Parts: sequence; structure tokens; C-alpha cells
Amino acid sequence: MGKKICLLLLLLVTHSCAVVALNYQTQPLLDFKKQLNDPANVLSSWVESDSPCDFWGVKCVLGDVTEISLDNQSLSGDVSPAVCALESLRSLVLPSNSISGILPAELSNCTNLRVLNVSGNIMAGELPDLSALHALEILDLSSNHFSGKFPAWVGKLNGLLQLSLGLNNFDEGKIPDSLGNLKNLTYLYLAGCRFIGEIPNSIFGLKALQTLDFSSNNITGDFPKALSTLKNLKKIELFTNHFTGVLPVELSELTHLEEIDFSTNMIHGSIPKEFGNLKNLRVFQCYSNNLSGELPSGFGDLRNLVGFSVYNNNLYGEVPANLGRYSPLIDIDISENQFSGSFPSFLCGGGTLSKLLAIRNNFSGEFPDTYSQCKTLLRVRFSQNNFSGKLPDSFWALPNIYMLDVSDNGFTGSLSPEIASATSLNELVMFNNKLSGELPREISSLTKLQKLLLNSNNFSGRIPSQLGELKQLSSLHLENNSLSGSIPSELGQCTGMVELNLAMNALTGKIPKTISHLTMLNSLNLSSNKLSGNIPGNLGMLKLSAIDLHDNELSGVVPPELLIVGGDQALRGNKGLCISNKTHTLSKSELQVCDTRSSHQGDEHKKVWFGIILSALAILIIALVILSYRNYKRTVVDPERDLGAVKDSDRKWKLESFHPIHIDGDEICDLGDNNLIGSGGTGKVYRVDLKSCGQAVAVKQLWKGNEVLLMAAEMNVLAKIRHKNILKLYACLTRAGSHYLVFEYMSNGNVSQALKRVLKGQRPELDWCRRFNIAVGSAKGIAYLHHDCSPPIIHRDIKSSNILLDDDYEPKIADFGVAKVAGKSPSSTNTGHLAGTHGYIAPELGYSLNVTEKSDVYSFGVVLLELITGREAIADEYGEGKDIVYWVEAHLCDRQSVLKVLDNKIPAQHQEDMLKVLKIAASCTAKIPSARPSMRCVVKMLAEAGPLCGVKHLRTGSKRNSIEEIPMLSDDLSFQADEKVVYPM
Repeated sequence: MGKKICLLLLLLVTHSCAVVALNYQTQPLLDFKKQLNDPANVLSSWVESDSPCDFWGVKCVLGDVTEISLDNQSLSGDVSPAVCALESLRSLVLPSNSISGILPAELSNCTNLRVLNVSGNIMAGELPDLSALHALEILDLSSNHFSGKFPAWVGKLNGLLQLSLGLNNFDEGKIPDSLGNLKNLTYLYLAGCRFIGEIPNSIFGLKALQTLDFSSNNITGDFPKALSTLKNLKKIELFTNHFTGVLPVELSELTHLEEIDFSTNMIHGSIPKEFGNLKNLRVFQCYSNNLSGELPSGFGDLRNLVGFSVYNNNLYGEVPANLGRYSPLIDIDISENQFSGSFPSFLCGGGTLSKLLAIRNNFSGEFPDTYSQCKTLLRVRFSQNNFSGKLPDSFWALPNIYMLDVSDNGFTGSLSPEIASATSLNELVMFNNKLSGELPREISSLTKLQKLLLNSNNFSGRIPSQLGELKQLSSLHLENNSLSGSIPSELGQCTGMVELNLAMNALTGKIPKTISHLTMLNSLNLSSNKLSGNIPGNLGMLKLSAIDLHDNELSGVVPPELLIVGGDQALRGNKGLCISNKTHTLSKSELQVCDTRSSHQGDEHKKVWFGIILSALAILIIALVILSYRNYKRTVVDPERDLGAVKDSDRKWKLESFHPIHIDGDEICDLGDNNLIGSGGTGKVYRVDLKSCGQAVAVKQLWKGNEVLLMAAEMNVLAKIRHKNILKLYACLTRAGSHYLVFEYMSNGNVSQALKRVLKGQRPELDWCRRFNIAVGSAKGIAYLHHDCSPPIIHRDIKSSNILLDDDYEPKIADFGVAKVAGKSPSSTNTGHLAGTHGYIAPELGYSLNVTEKSDVYSFGVVLLELITGREAIADEYGEGKDIVYWVEAHLCDRQSVLKVLDNKIPAQHQEDMLKVLKIAASCTAKIPSARPSMRCVVKMLAEAGPLCGVKHLRTGSKRNSIEEIPMLSDDLSFQADEKVVYPM
């Protein structure tokens, strides 16, 4: 019995000790949680009553907390140094969140730490010295905003296996020699660290290294031959630097090598033939260099190759015949070289090929029929070559292909009816070939088709009326063929049509009146045909920017709107055309005035009735103006009446509060020029430090007049919405004729101002990482308005000066004075006029007040262009009446021109990422609203275009973790000067 009692007491004591131990560990975790924001409530299990070993994301060994792992949980806030009280903590893993603040210096006391990973957050400041963490094996601080000198102290962490400090904002400097002390290192990721100079020799002593990534820096010197001494290397990432010289043949000795990327450098010479002996090679990228010579024949024997990109070099000769035959090749881009001879037949030998790009080479002969069975193909472009012969019928039937471009070749034969099976086709580009025969009616099965460019061939017969079933068709180019018959009236059903060109054919009959149904049509060319009859008068209702009807057999009255757009040149060669009268606008036209004698008397009657109606309208307008003025006087008190009102009425403030913050009206109205921070069209803005809590707020004092109505509109919007990227409205105060709005204070002003500011050394205050984060945050705010508010809210004045920046450069959408609830009548308060700012206003608002969410998308696209170029939306250098959209479009002709639009204050290491955002901006600023993506899609595209910097929701670690991340810029930037770049969705 006594033994049982002793045993029971022993168990109780042991249990009590465990409880004490657990409680001792609970409080640090609760303190850690307290400094984090947890919108997804993933830390709900972190409560005082539970054992910390039961906390979600926490692991224990023998009752001791050894690991905190909270990967990609939408957390924000700061890292609390309280975790250092957990003496057994070995792993602190917090990647891919939105954690900000600094890295606590107290972490150096966590001497048992083996893993420290805070990558993919928005942490900033200088890194503390953590050299005391001798047990550390994995240190990953990449993809943040850490600044200051590169931490040379990491060279003291001799136990490190993996070191990732890439994609931060360190000062420009050389790679520290001390990194050579890390002899156990297998993974080294230092991309985008602003390194200059050459790679020090000490790095080539890291014999255990498997991954070496110095990409996106400014490293110089010849391509390092000493890399060949690192026999365990599997991945070499040196793209986007300034390496010169030739590729050393010694690299072929790295038998474990799987991935190598030295793209976008200045390397010349040939690719050593010995590279074909790298049997484990999966990814080979050397695009945008000065390489010449032939591809090594050994590449055709590789068994593991998935990605191969050598575009934009001077390579020549034949491509190895067996390239891809024995490997699971997914993407290949050999564009913009001088390859010749027959096209390789087996690139899809592994049955996995997705992208096949061979633009602008000298390939000749027939295109191999082996690709007819490559069902995995998505994007195929082999334009601007010398191919001839027929394409196999089954080639047209590839089921998943969404872009096929075979333009500028010598293909013959016809377009097969089997095209009906290519139901994923979005773009079919075949211009400038020798194709013939009739256009198959089966094209109508391509319901996703947006571009059909078949111009400059020998097609004949009638235009299929079934084309009218292609509701998404935006560009139809059939010019310079031998088509005959009439223009199908069914084309009027293609309501998304933007460009319609049927010129230089043998078309007859009349111009269908249904063309006027194409309300989005921007360009119409029916010239050089045999069209007859009158020009439909309702064509004048279209908002065309270009029209050409010359050299036909048209007659009758020309709609004056068409003459204004196209001038006489667009109508020449039609002897029967005339104009109704010589108005001032048409005074320079050489067209004859129509003979109106037979209808002169009827016109006189019309003039009399017109005069009567005009007089009645004038009287009605005057009456409405008087009535409106009287209502205005009743609603808005003038300054003199205000003074009397204050004396005689209640002096108390009327306060409407929308957030829990104490506001004293008398304190708010005590404003002086010393705290004035801005002045605009609706009032002055002041900074006020509230005495009750010390918090700074921004106070907008509205001018008297219509601005009061704008205040009401802004209140109605901001009082109802909550989003971290929407400016917070704390309260509204009114007394007599005084009106104030109280907002959260934004210490870094607006984006327009910040883009002009520079730091020490003339570095821009907004580096690319900050600009990208501003783009993402702003897009999320606007997407919230469009997609998460019910009903949706249209801002109507998105611009860089209406996007404010807080202490951490987090963007906030502001100024909702002209915002509109989607679906409300334009006659509603403040929505019956054109809102917005010149340079940001969508083009469709020039002829319609039908504001939609796509108007905001256009304005946001302009903001993206400002972030990319560092320029203003409107500037004299663009030309009279021109804006930044026009200026950028003028540079979208080739890669070199495109690079000129990028802000030269941003380091070249970010060019590729800036180009990705440029594509998104271009799609947002498309002239036609339906061609623009939704803001939800914009957010998604920005996430997919994530840059090499600290962005929480984007890739972390080495840039290329999968073949899907390999950029194919020669494909996406090979477009005509007048072609809008569209980001592929």
C-alpha cells in the first residue's frame, strides 16, 4: 500500500513539473502571437489553457518546443523576440507571409537554432549580427527589404548548409571573401543583392556546393572557368549580369549539372561541343547574348532536357536532328538566330512539348508532319522563316493549342476543315503565305478565337457567314486575297470586333447595315473591292479612329463623321459619292455637294420645325438652370450667412464616427498653415496630432459649394468598406457651413510624389520592389471595390496622386468623391458628368458616360506605366495631345525599343520583371474595354509576374524551381509596331 502511495506522489510531482515547464513555454508563444495579425485565424489554438505542444504549427520533443512553422498563412505584424525564451527552439520557419518590421537582434540568443527562415516577407532594416548562432544549418532571409551592407558576418557560420539572402536591398558592393569559409555549404542563393566586381576566388573553394545563384546582379569579368572545380554543382544561375568572354569548355566536366542559365549577359563565341556530354542536363538557357556558331550535336542525345532557350543570339547552321527525341522537352525557344536547313522533327519526341518558338530564322523546306500528333502543344510560333509546302491536315486539329503563328513563310495548300477540332485556339496568324482555297465554314467551331489574321494569301470564294458565330473575335484580317461575293451581314454579330479589314479582294454588293452593330469597332477597311450602293448612314455612329473605303463603286451621301475620320483619301475612287453640304468642318473636302434641288422645299419645312423645337429646348434649359440655382442656394450656405448661423445656432459639432478613435471637434478645426500638407480641387488637407492618443490624422477641410456633395458621396462609400488597401475614413464633422473629413495619416505622401523623390546617391526612393508591392496592393484594393463590394464600386479617378503610402509604403486608394455604385443611373448624384483626370481617363469615356469597372482598369494601367517608366501620365515630350499610353505604344516594336521605356534609375537586374508588368499594363490600357482584364485577373497576373524581390505571395528561393517559370520573352515581345501586347491568361 505504501509503495502505491509513493508511486502516486511521484506521478503527481512529475506531472506538476511538466505543467510548470509547459506554462513556462506558453507565455513566449502567446507574446509571439500578440505581435502578429492573423486574418485567417490560424493561431486560434494558441490559447493559455492549452499545452503549447498542441498549438497549430508548433512541434515539441519530450515536451519542449523545438519548432514553429507558419508557412504562407497570410500573417502580418512583427517577429517578437519573445521566442528566444524557448531554449530548445531549433526551427523558426515563417516564409511567404506579410511580416514586416526588423529582424530582432535577440535572435542571436537562440543558440540552439538550426533553421531560421523568414523569406518572402516585407521585413526591412539592417540585419543584426547573428554570427553567434553556431548551430545554424539553414539561413533563409531572402525576398525581403533588408538594407545596409551585405552581412559579411555570415562567413562565421561554419555549420551552414544552405544560405539564402537574395532579393533584398543591400548596398552596392563586392561579394565578401568570407563566404569562402562556409565549406559545408550546398546551397547558395544570392540573386539580386546588388553585387559588383568579379566573383572572388574563395567561392570556388566551396566544394560541397550544389546550387550557385548569383543571378540579377552587376557582376563583371569573364565567365568564370573556375566553376569547373565545383564538381558537385547541379545548378548554376548567373543570368542578368555583365559577364563577358567565352563559355569555358571545362564546364563540361561538371557531370552532375542539371540546370545552367547565363542568359542576358555579353558572352560571345560558340557553345563548346563538349556541353553535349552533360547527360544530366534538364534546363539550358543562354538567351540574349552574342553567341555564334552551331549547336553541339550532343544536345540531340540528352535524355532529361525539359527547357531549352537560346533565342536572341547569332547561332547558325542546322539544329541537331534528334533534339528532343529522347527527352521530356516542354519549352523550346530558338527564335531570333540564323538557323537554317530543315526543321528538327522530334522536338515532341517525349510527348510533352508545350511551347515551340522558332521565330525569325532561315529554316526552309516543309514543316515536319511529326508535330501533328503532338497533342500537348499550347503555343506554336515559327513565323518569319522560309518554310514551303503544305501543312498536314491533322496539324490544324491540335486540341489544346491556343496560339498558332505561321506567318511570313511560303506555305501552300488550304486551311483544312479539321481546324474545327482546335477548339482552344485564341489566335490564328497565317498572313503573308501562299495559302489558297475557300475558307472552311468549320472555323465557326473556334468559339474562343480572338484574332484571325489570314491576310496576304490566295484565299478565294465567299467569306463564310458562319464567322458571325465567333462572338469573341476582335481582329479579322482577310485583306489582299481573292475573296468574292458579298460581305456577310452576319459579321454584325461579332460584337467584340475591334479591327475589320477586307481590303484588296473582289467583294461585291452593298456594305451591310449590320456593320453598325459593331459598337467596339475601331478600324474599318473595305478598300479596293467592287462594293456598290450607298454607305449606310448609321456607320457614322461608330467611334472609328480609322476608315478606308477607297477604290470601290460606292455612291450617295457620305456620312460626315466618316469624312472627318478618313478624309478624302479614304473615299477616293468612288465617283458616285458626295456630301450633303460644305460645312466649316468639311470645307476642305474635294467631294461634290449632292444635288438637293428636288428636296429643297421639304428641307425648308424641316428647318422651320427644327427652329421651333430648338426654341422650346432653350426655354426648358433656362427654367431648369433657375430652378437648380434656387435649390443650390437652399442647400449650400454662403460665407456671410455662415457667420450669422454660427452666432445664432448651436455651436456643437455634429460628428459621424466610423472607427473607434476619440476626436475633439475643436481640436480638428484648429488648423493653421504650419501643418498644411496639401491643397486640391475639393479643399485643403492638414496633419493633426490628436492630443488624446498622440495619433496623427489627416483632416480635409472642404471648400464650400459642390464639394459638400462630394463629401457626402465620399462618406457614403468609405463608411461602408474595410480593406487594408483602402484609405480609412475615421469620421466626418460638420458645424454650420464648415465640413471636415478625418482620415488616417499617410506619412509617405502619394505615389506621384514618391516617384520623384531620390535618396542618397541619387537612388530612387521607390526601387522596383517597392513599386511592385505598390502595384499589387493597389490592384487588390481596386479588386475589392469591383468584386467584393455589393453592389460593386467604381472609383472613377484612379491615379498615382490618389494612391497614398503609409510608413511601410503600403498603398491605400483614396479620394472617393466621384465614386459610383455600379448599376446606378448616370443621373445620380455626381455621376452625370465625366469624372477622372486627363491622362487617366479611358478612351471610351470620350464618347459615352457609361462608366464601368473597365474604366478603372484603364486608369490603373496608366498607374502601372508610371511605376514602370518613372514618367508622368501627361508630359510635353509625348507630343501635343498625347499621353504616356501613346508614348509607350510607340516603343512596342522590338525588344530594344521596349527596354527604352523602362525607368533607367532601376537596375538592369529587374528588367525582365518590369517587362512582365509592362505586358499587364498594356492589357489594362487596351482601347476596347472588353479587351481589358478584370481587376481580379490583374491581381492574379501580378502574382504570376512576381519579381525578384521581397514579395510575400511570389516565388522564393532560387528563381527557377520549375520549367514553368522559364521566361519566353522572344515570344511575348515579338509583335508588330501597332500590336498591343497582351499578357497571356
